[in-house]
Amino acid sequence: MKNQLLIITMIVIIGLSVNAQTAYITNSGDNTVSVIDVSTNTVKATIPVGTYPCSESVSSDGNKLYVVNYSCGYGSVSVINCANNTVSATINIGTSLQGICVSPNGNKVYVVNSSGTVSIINSHTNTISDTITGFRNPYSISISPDGSKIYVTSNSTNRVYVVNSSTNTIVATIPVGEAPYYVSVSPNGSKVYVANNDFNGTVSVINSATNAVIATIDVGDHPIGLCVSPDGNYVYVSNHNSNSVSVINTSTNTNIATIAVGGSPWGISISPDGKKVYVANWGSNTVSVINTATNTVSATIRVGSIPYADGNFISSHVLGIDPLSKLSQNISVYPNPARDNIIIEAPQQAIIEITNIQGQLIKALETYDNKINIGISDLPVGEYVVIVKTEKEIVTKKFIKQ
Repeated sequence: MKNQLLIITMIVIIGLSVNAQTAYITNSGDNTVSVIDVSTNTVKATIPVGTYPCSESVSSDGNKLYVVNYSCGYGSVSVINCANNTVSATINIGTSLQGICVSPNGNKVYVVNSSGTVSIINSHTNTISDTITGFRNPYSISISPDGSKIYVTSNSTNRVYVVNSSTNTIVATIPVGEAPYYVSVSPNGSKVYVANNDFNGTVSVINSATNAVIATIDVGDHPIGLCVSPDGNYVYVSNHNSNSVSVINTSTNTNIATIAVGGSPWGISISPDGKKVYVANWGSNTVSVINTATNTVSATIRVGSIPYADGNFISSHVLGIDPLSKLSQNISVYPNPARDNIIIEAPQQAIIEITNIQGQLIKALETYDNKINIGISDLPVGEYVVIVKTEKEIVTKKFIKQ
């Protein structure tokens, strides 16, 4: 057993490849995506996609980026291979599209159709597997960290729909502020934050257990996008008409800072380590980079024309791990990043090992269940490797402990 572990450890180390964290910015005016190296704040690639790209979402393993091409009446989703920054597939959906999100295990992609539905894409076949109906003027979408609930805003009815992802049915409708745009779920899934896009801009805070609004927080003029810090302590809100970002303390539900950014800020996302916030300013064709320690703009990056960048656009993929064999579509590790637990979906009988990135064994167990919850609260913050061994293959996947 010791020799076997040594061999696996050596292979894992050989399989590591270093990649910088990456921000992807959809440029609606020139039908491209700008690829930003987060470590240097420079654009390292530009990817052509479909017509009028707006929303996007990175898979939790950092391997794929899904881009919504609004294209009035003929919408599609571009699937980008993040390893080589090329479009690997285009999925035609046929209606005007809005928000998008990927399930924590990466198996499903949810796309909002302005016609009043949500299309579910099978990420392995790049085909539509199901459609959720019953929405009125849906706009943005977000999913809980465990993948059990989906939240969809309706900016004409001032409500948020709650969807059970197991049954694909609407189970609740929550009244919020006026013209809700973007929605984001806290890392522990306990709260849902909604940006209400009116002149007297507010953010609604929803208790996910009761589906009730527990607080309403004043922010700037016409808030659009918002994101939650990895530790859940702060929410960052882009105020479109104020050219600013509001910083919310989630413990007190108060607006504690206002940061001037570029013109007409829209999409906003935070780096996996919580140190930087990226804001797409479609009015000035730039991205503002906020240092979260000082709440000041540390860099301004020129990108393409009319950058929207709705959704989760920063990859948490810091270290790529090449699989030891062909990666099984039946093996998933999520959420990623994670704080207290990770869930591993694997064939019924598997040996699961967790190592640090140097290959040193930390945890090992054998499971006969196809889904197992492993506690990681005792692990230090950092990067780890999950090794799943079955009779047919050995698969490695990286995850980040926050």
